[in-house]
Amino acid sequence: MRADRLISILLLLQNNERMTTRELAKELEVTERTIHRDMEALSAAGIPVLAERGKFGGWRLLEKYRTNLTGLKADEIKTLLLSPSFEHLADLGISRDWKEARQKLLAAIPAPLKEDVKDISNRIHIDTSTWRQTPREMKSFEILQQAVWEEKKLQIKYEKADKQTSDRIVEPLGLVAKGNTWYLIAASDEQIKSYRASRIVDAELINEKFSRPSDFDLADYWQESKQKFISSLPKFEVEVEMSLSIIQRINFTGRFVRVIHMDNPRDNGWISASLCFDTEQEAREYILGFGDQIKIVSPVSLRKSVSGMAEGVVILYSENER
Repeated sequence: MRADRLISILLLLQNNERMTTRELAKELEVTERTIHRDMEALSAAGIPVLAERGKFGGWRLLEKYRTNLTGLKADEIKTLLLSPSFEHLADLGISRDWKEARQKLLAAIPAPLKEDVKDISNRIHIDTSTWRQTPREMKSFEILQQAVWEEKKLQIKYEKADKQTSDRIVEPLGLVAKGNTWYLIAASDEQIKSYRASRIVDAELINEKFSRPSDFDLADYWQESKQKFISSLPKFEVEVEMSLSIIQRINFTGRFVRVIHMDNPRDNGWISASLCFDTEQEAREYILGFGDQIKIVSPVSLRKSVSGMAEGVVILYSENER
């Protein structure tokens, strides 16, 4: 509804010093033309919204203007009470603070809404950890947090995948949790990079402040960085025919294979599909594990190599039985 959107714009401008038309349109999932019409409506209603042009321009409220529109709907309160990852809260050292803040929020909720929202944690629980946890050692995580909040430079010793270490000075901009792995996002040599926190074997706070880039947005950077990483991953695509009996197993093991396309089952109970693996070796070993339930259509080279592996298995067990 437009009335809800106008209130959202007002609160966004109140909570942010300045926002562009594009930022507002993206946040509210509408067109930029709609935002311009909404601004006209707010202005006509007596709300002091100002438009500033130029590189650092945008929409803002007249200085010191504040609204008392702070009422929350029941569904909005529910979103605030959803349990985040307790593992991440513990990593950040704020799990106790979160629990206390939750109790204060519950205490402030109007009585008619309390029954609807007080049992949220027993209805929805979010767990971002993996089934088989691997030990995570983040020796300098507290120092990373301190540097991010205080905007101070860091000298870190970083271990690469090949176990080689290097020393560098970075300007920490933020922390991102991907699954149960933390990354430090920092500027170094005029470039913004991602560093896995568990590979920072040592970190020392430098008593020197830095200026954050005015146009830096952590969520936008991470999304763009993630897409670049995904597009750079190796891909090995295979055309196959599969027995209907193994479809559920194929879908369940998505960690090893990605289903790009799957046709409807034919009369004979087989399905044509396009699968994607990281490497040809993974494709060989995975497909061979399904025996005669998957038939490779292309590439022909893979079909020959899987056939050779199968013959090798037969020979191996034949020799053991002699």
